[in-house]
Amino acid sequence: MRTELFHPEIELSVVVPFYNEEESVTPLIEKLYPVLEQTGSRFEIIAVDDGSQDETVPRLCLAKQRFPEVRVIKFRKNFGQTQAMQAGIDHAKGKIIITMDGDLQNDPTDIPLFIEKIQAGYDIVCGWRHKRKDKLISRKIPSRIANWLIGKITGVSIKDNGCSLKAYSAKVIQSVSLYSDMHRFIPAMASLAGTDVTEIKVKHHARQFGVSKYGISRTYKVLVDLMTIKMILSFSSHPLLFFGFSTLFFMVLGGMFFIAAFSSYFSQQGFDFMMASSGVLFYVLGLFLLSIGILSELVIKTGSFRSLSSVKMRVE
Repeated sequence: MRTELFHPEIELSVVVPFYNEEESVTPLIEKLYPVLEQTGSRFEIIAVDDGSQDETVPRLCLAKQRFPEVRVIKFRKNFGQTQAMQAGIDHAKGKIIITMDGDLQNDPTDIPLFIEKIQAGYDIVCGWRHKRKDKLISRKIPSRIANWLIGKITGVSIKDNGCSLKAYSAKVIQSVSLYSDMHRFIPAMASLAGTDVTEIKVKHHARQFGVSKYGISRTYKVLVDLMTIKMILSFSSHPLLFFGFSTLFFMVLGGMFFIAAFSSYFSQQGFDFMMASSGVLFYVLGLFLLSIGILSELVIKTGSFRSLSSVKMRVE
C-alpha cells in the first residue's frame, strides 16, 4: 500500500493525461482553470505527457507559466493512459483526485458535481456519458457490450467504465495499483476494500482536434485484463481455492486415462502405455498446480499478517 501523498493545503487535484493533443492543451486548461477557481478549494492541475511527439509539452510548459497551479509530468516514451494516470495519481497532493481526458470531450463544468458526491461520503464517483458523441459501430456498441460484460464478471455494475472523468478519495485511489489498461476497472479493483461507488450523468462533446487513440482493436486487450480482474476479485484472498479446483480437474482427468489404460489391459488388448503416460502427466500437472496454490496461500497469509502487524505497531 502506498504512503498517503495528499497535502493538507491542497484539497483538489485534477489529473489529465495527454498524448499528441497539442491543439487541445490550451483550450482545456483555459476551460478547466475558472471552474476550479469557482470551487473555492486550493487546487492543482497535474498534466501528464505520455511521450507525445508533437507540441504538447511546449504548450503545457506555456500553460504552466500562465497558471502556477499547473504541474507537468513528462514521460520519455509512450507508456499508455493507465500508466499516465498512475503517475498523476501518485504525485497528487489533494484529498480529492479527479481524472479526465485531455481531448476536450469531457466537460470541466461537471467537476463540481463530482466534488459534491465525494464530500457526501462516496469513495469513487464515475461519469456516465449518457449522450455520447462518438461513432456508433466502432465506439458506442463495443463500449456497451464491454460495460455489460464487466458488470457481469466483476459484480460492479457501472454503465460507463470507459469514461475517464471520475473522482476519487485520495486515500482510496492511492492504495490501488494500476497496470496494463486497468484504469477502466478501478471501481471493480477498489471494491476489494469495500468502497462506496456511485455514478452521475455527465456531458460529452465530439472530438474537435486530432484522432482517437482507441478503437475496436483494443477489445482483445480489454478481455485479457477483464480475466485478470476476475482472478484478482475471486481468488486474491484464497488462491488455494482456485488452484485446488484446477488440481481436482487434472487429477480426475489423469484417473480417466489410467482407467482406460488398465481397461485395455484386462480386455486382453495389451497395456496402453500412451494412456498411462498421459495419466501420469496429468497427475504431475495437478500436483504442480496444488504446490503453486499452497505457496500462493502462504504468501497471501504472510503478507496479511505483516500488514496487520505494521498497523498494530503504528497504532500503539
